[in-house]
Amino acid sequence: MRIPLVGLLFSALVLTACSNKPAEVPRAGTLTPVELANHPPITPLPDPELQGGHVGRAPRRITVAQLKASILTVSGRQWSQIDNLAASLGKADYALVNAESVEPNLVFAKFLEDGAREVCTGAAAADLTTPNAADRILSPEVPASITDLSKIDAATAQKNLVYLSTRIWGQPLAGAELETWTSAFTTMAARAQAANKKREAWGAICIAMMTDPRFITY
Repeated sequence: MRIPLVGLLFSALVLTACSNKPAEVPRAGTLTPVELANHPPITPLPDPELQGGHVGRAPRRITVAQLKASILTVSGRQWSQIDNLAASLGKADYALVNAESVEPNLVFAKFLEDGAREVCTGAAAADLTTPNAADRILSPEVPASITDLSKIDAATAQKNLVYLSTRIWGQPLAGAELETWTSAFTTMAARAQAANKKREAWGAICIAMMTDPRFITY
């Protein structure tokens, strides 16, 4: 008795289907570490939580030579004592000290504040005797017609604060921080006007910006 060809094919398919195992669900892949032969050691990146949220080198303080040049650039005058205090500020003498210290310590901060007071009040006083606003160092955005500091409006104050922050830090104030500095200037200006010490208004802003970490770090 002959079995039809169609029947044979059907039987083969049934047997094959019964013998096949269910397909396995693919598992999650794994990575095998690659060993690099003769590769120099790799220094891992620092922990961002230990770097103020940044990955990379920590901020560095400028050297005494950089500080001297920066003060002259931003204030238009030089701190008279910087050379005398250079060793205390960290400059190497290459006799007893052969490496310059660039640590932002308290001694550096104290002397920098003294220097900022000298150059900033000097620049502010010079501005008061400069009729052409464009020639002023600290307040070129304040019209010469404004002689009463308490009359400086917020928009003018902010425009000058943006100029000063860009000049001293290399970056402009903006947002909520600009509003805070504007409020501080308004208070300082009113007090300076009342005490007839007008140079202390923009002078105080200059001192605050020069003693800010953004001035002495890069």
